[in-house]
Amino acid sequence: MPQGPENTHVIVFANEKGGTGKSTTAVHVAIALAAKGARVAVLDLDHRQRTVGRYLDNRTATIERTGSDLPMPFHATLDRQTEAQFETLWAELLQDADYLVVDTPGRDDPFARTAATLSDTLVTPMNDSFVDFDLIGQVHPETFQVTRPSFYSELIWDARKQRARHDGTTIDWVVLRNRLQYVEARNMRRVSDALAQLSKRVGFRVIPGLGERVIYRELFPSGLTMIDSKAFGSMGLSHVAARQELREMMAALQLPERNQQPGLPGVAA
Repeated sequence: MPQGPENTHVIVFANEKGGTGKSTTAVHVAIALAAKGARVAVLDLDHRQRTVGRYLDNRTATIERTGSDLPMPFHATLDRQTEAQFETLWAELLQDADYLVVDTPGRDDPFARTAATLSDTLVTPMNDSFVDFDLIGQVHPETFQVTRPSFYSELIWDARKQRARHDGTTIDWVVLRNRLQYVEARNMRRVSDALAQLSKRVGFRVIPGLGERVIYRELFPSGLTMIDSKAFGSMGLSHVAARQELREMMAALQLPERNQQPGLPGVAA
């Protein structure tokens, strides 16, 4: 099992289902940390879609094209999908990083499992839907009461036990609720109740995530984020709301401070 400096905090975004906002959230967390002065490295384990890698490539191109002074983490993608490359990239990215942010594929993947075991903070984004909830738990079709944890919850439970045996540390598992635009309020309450039940059984925290907004899709080609308000001109109400969501999410993650400055640029209260 690869290891790294003790002062590097590893944040892994993992969900075996796609469409949960995992990559968008991972990029925003990485840029938010870099904007506060931390040294941030990013590893994209999804060599097929390579969303995070492409996002940060677009950001590099924007910096070169405009001469903007934007916070920029170092990043790499696991292209060859071999244990040797994984261990090499992991060691290189940890070398001088305060944080390592890892984005995993939206499918079962051996390197994603290893990364989950090596994480300090494990973030599982999901939407307010029982389709997404099914990844971590099953509910009764009539009462919507949790009947049992899912295979994925058991997998994370095993990863936490393995990590404890390996170095005596614990993994902070965080389920991050990203908000869809068109979800019935009653359904949201049912999902919320089910999450509360399951969290007591398997030991994860539930925090608010980002809303489903067009602005995130529009920012991808330029590689910009809600941190970069000065770079994309005028701000509408949706921008302000998105920045507030990001601010609340970063606070709820409760990440340890590593070479950071107070406050979050572009995300004022």
